[in-house]
Amino acid sequence: MKKICCFIITAIVFLQQPFAQTKDSIDIYAETVSDTMGINQLINYCFKHKNEQPEKCARFSQLALDQSKKINFKAGEARSLNNLGAMESVKGSYSGSLQYYFDALKIWEALDNKRGVMFTKNNIGEVYGNLRKSDLQFQYLNEALAIATENNFKDGEALVKQNISIYYSSKGDFKKAFTSQVEAVALLEEENKMNDAALGYSNAGAYKFLSGNIDSALIYYFKAKDIGEKLKDVRVLSMSYANIAEAYENQNKITEAIETYNKCIELSKPEKLKEQLLFCYGQLAGIYQKKGSYPEAIQFLKLQGAVKDSILNITSAKQINELQEKYETEKKEHTIQQQQFEITKKNYWIAGGIGLLLLTVLLGFSFYRSSKLKQAKKLQAEIMHQQDLATKAIIQAEENERKRIASDLHDGIGQTMSAAKMNLSSIESRLDFNSAEDKIAFEKIVNLVDESCKEVRNVSHNMMPNALLKSGLSSAVKEFIDKIDSRVLKVNLYSEGLNERLDSNVETVLYRVIQECVNNVIKHSGANELDISLIKDADGIAATIEDNGKGFADAANSKSEGIGLKNIRTRIEYLKGTVDFDSAPGKGTLVAIHVPLHKG
Repeated sequence: MKKICCFIITAIVFLQQPFAQTKDSIDIYAETVSDTMGINQLINYCFKHKNEQPEKCARFSQLALDQSKKINFKAGEARSLNNLGAMESVKGSYSGSLQYYFDALKIWEALDNKRGVMFTKNNIGEVYGNLRKSDLQFQYLNEALAIATENNFKDGEALVKQNISIYYSSKGDFKKAFTSQVEAVALLEEENKMNDAALGYSNAGAYKFLSGNIDSALIYYFKAKDIGEKLKDVRVLSMSYANIAEAYENQNKITEAIETYNKCIELSKPEKLKEQLLFCYGQLAGIYQKKGSYPEAIQFLKLQGAVKDSILNITSAKQINELQEKYETEKKEHTIQQQQFEITKKNYWIAGGIGLLLLTVLLGFSFYRSSKLKQAKKLQAEIMHQQDLATKAIIQAEENERKRIASDLHDGIGQTMSAAKMNLSSIESRLDFNSAEDKIAFEKIVNLVDESCKEVRNVSHNMMPNALLKSGLSSAVKEFIDKIDSRVLKVNLYSEGLNERLDSNVETVLYRVIQECVNNVIKHSGANELDISLIKDADGIAATIEDNGKGFADAANSKSEGIGLKNIRTRIEYLKGTVDFDSAPGKGTLVAIHVPLHKG
């Protein structure tokens, strides 16, 4: 459960009149807009649908920008630029986002439009926050706040103060974060935005919780709950009950905590709020395990596992449907192409028959030569295809075996040893030890079983990390390097443009390659610092792994250096990518990887 429900408004909203066009007519309408009203409506449509139709809205925003320039509609230009900046930020392209926002800011300042300047500076502050440039983030947020306060823009003031509270929270200053959040809530209530106010109260309670003031946290959690009840908002209610139950548990009010967790579960089940269910089941399992009620603990662990499985199944089903739809589309296209090919081939035969009457010998020779060339090309293409299939089969077989072993370790050995630990713990109180040495020996046995459980989990997660299955490449790499002792090897990770999931084969291969490179650094380089960069752009994915270790000679001929480097080259070549090694004795090693991403 996220203790801070960060309700952050990240884009500007101007003139949000209801857009009258339907999805079917919007494409036609977009091409015909030429006046300020039409441009504003198109901009509003793009703001509303930018997450579900990003490519179309980017195109329409550019169209609105071009039309605004034609008729010298400066406000339309600025609004279009703000939309384009928001969409770039969603994609993780923060440099492009800043460029659009700064262009918009120049126009708003030239127009002396205070609301435009305020919202744009707020957006710039948010982007600097994503880039971890906290000084610039704080500067632009405070400039936006000053404009909002001076001009009595209460909606803008609430938005900026919430973002400032997030800034203070990231710095660990929960006192200032709380103060800013409470001020934002007061403005939201004044504007009668009660749903947003409820989320703000949850944030305020979370700041108190993180500061260790549980009693105060409960006050704000209950305020959020009261608003949820009035609005009949199940999500707000379930989140509030989960927060209240956690606070009770922290105060050791176990009976109240159990009752409140169950209330959250009752609300969340019909609405299928799986995040709350996962949290409540896990917390209840922990409570019953501490109480020694192992059957109840196991029951809630099973319920938590079932929710996790359902999330995974939904994701898998969605992927299967997408693959099936793609397959059917390609199959239809292939059929059409085949039919066209047959028609073309018949036409060629007719033309060839007529030509044979005039130049039988010449055309016969030409046909024979052409046939030979086609066969040679076809044979070469088939050889390359078979090589690709063989490589893919080897890699997939390896990954499937990893998944099978990881699953066997986690679900078989891991659960058996966990059950053994529970059973040992449950009988400890019923045993009469003859001496202190016997009791110490028994405790050592329990500790050994516990350490074995952890080791099995670590091995299972290394073979097939959950983060790779659930969150994608960037999260999986971060989880992997977090396990490395920073006192031995400090690892710096930078990623950009990986907000959306990649093809599973690409993610798996890149993860294994990076894992292999990091293991090589640990085993052979003697380095104490390692930089990893993952950047996705329009050309594909670029990855670099650079250490400050002892390096090695003749990096250009690293193909022959060993099985590990050959495996790296094979995997990257399977993705039609390239890998280069740059190293010299005493100068560390740089591994540069580029993998193209093919659309469609």
